[in-house]
Amino acid sequence: MNNRISESISQSIAAKQAILDDNDFMARIERAAELIIESLRGGGKIHFCGNGGSAADAQHLAAELSGRFYYDRPPLNAEALHCNTSYLTAVGNDYGYEYIFARLLRGTAKRGDVLVGISTSGNSKNILKAYEVCKENGIHIISLTGMTGGAMKENSEILLNVPSTDTPRIQESHIMIGHIICELVESALFPKKG
Repeated sequence: MNNRISESISQSIAAKQAILDDNDFMARIERAAELIIESLRGGGKIHFCGNGGSAADAQHLAAELSGRFYYDRPPLNAEALHCNTSYLTAVGNDYGYEYIFARLLRGTAKRGDVLVGISTSGNSKNILKAYEVCKENGIHIISLTGMTGGAMKENSEILLNVPSTDTPRIQESHIMIGHIICELVESALFPKKG
């Protein structure tokens, strides 16, 4: 059992080290933060979506922006698209699960907003349908995926594809990247004095 624990930790470190060693990836993280900052400064909203563990990450990161991250400051306009279970079950039942994010974006998003799609495979149909709405309406797209990027790769303005094919290691890196972005956004919009 101890070997499995050590192996899991080592794999998690290796995925993160690969990101750290990739200057282009680091620049894409910075660009993602800048895009979110620009949207929020212009009165935009940051939407997050994902399924399963990625839905939990979406909700977690939205809360870091709309609540607080490192310190007390005004809330930021950010929300995860899956939080209304009545809506999800109604639209999933009436239209199909692949439309749950797209339909909500049509009603709540506007030009200049940002959608952060989170999927370890990069092939989640409901996220890809949401990307169609984004493209039609001038909503920026940031994708957090696994190594290949899946179908989301070709549909992303900024692709943050973790260099791993192991779902838990990808998810661990997603939350790290998300936290870095939240820190950059918070410090840019609400710089600490002194």
